[in-house]
Amino acid sequence: MLAPTTSALWITGPRQSEIRHAPLADCNDETLLIKTLHSGISRGTESLIYNNEVPASEFDRMRAPFQEGDFPFPVKYGYSNVGCVQSGPTEWLGKTVFCLFPHQTHYCVPASALTLVPECVPAKRAILAANMETAVNALWDSNPSVGDKITVVGAGVVGSLIGWLAAKIPGTHVELVDINDERATLAHSFGLHFKRPENASTQRDLVIHASASEAGLQTALACAGFEATIVEVSWYGTKHVSIPLGGIFHSQRLTLKSSQVGQIANSQRSRWNYKRRMTLAISLLDNECLDRLVSGENHFSELPDTLSKVTLADSNTLCHCINYA
Repeated sequence: MLAPTTSALWITGPRQSEIRHAPLADCNDETLLIKTLHSGISRGTESLIYNNEVPASEFDRMRAPFQEGDFPFPVKYGYSNVGCVQSGPTEWLGKTVFCLFPHQTHYCVPASALTLVPECVPAKRAILAANMETAVNALWDSNPSVGDKITVVGAGVVGSLIGWLAAKIPGTHVELVDINDERATLAHSFGLHFKRPENASTQRDLVIHASASEAGLQTALACAGFEATIVEVSWYGTKHVSIPLGGIFHSQRLTLKSSQVGQIANSQRSRWNYKRRMTLAISLLDNECLDRLVSGENHFSELPDTLSKVTLADSNTLCHCINYA
């Protein structure tokens, strides 16, 4: 039976949000009804939106697939939703699915918007799918090689996932660099070497930056070896950063390139589509060590207060899980 109304989180102003109730929209014979089990707060991007740090030039490009409202506010935003199919084609009923949908209790979408979560991946861990998709795309853009010395600067969710994937390439030596010493345990559990910025190794073959900070980008440049590539995964919003191009950047012939998940990496674009990439990302979550990236949880009814705390600059949150049961 269709729920007559649904509840969703709306960001209504700078560091302001509320839960709104509305009729359940877009339900018809061509859509499936999903009851949300968990959603994840993607701290980096959602913090920029919550803090009103999305540049006007990016209002259209930053739209999420099922976003409602317009930037800057009010806006219903999010893209890490795991739910259970309540109604639709028989083959979908009762299945656990991932959708790039905001924080909302129930919703209706076409089957093309859903990716089946394998039974080997717990529903709560599946909220990491969008982050894993970003990590996969970043490695495609980075083009690491067997035996490379790789440094990942920024031990957040995306940076940690990139390091975890890179360490699976034979012969690689992967360092995860962060200012937070508490991330050392996480790094070691992922088979990575942990270093603080001041102790990070230099002359690296590949450096991937994911800290979204000016200091982190400067560290990434300092780690690079001759003719190495630094791949920038971070998105800074309205923040301006300064980088030392007068140092080793010129003399060492370094390359600085961006990676952004909205487009499939050029090296894969002729053969891959978004559905295939997301299916791969979810399948890669079949490892219980990744549960360490889900660092806290709260009920949906507490989400406005939770979002306020998680998006503070000094928050130690990785991926925060929102439960709907």
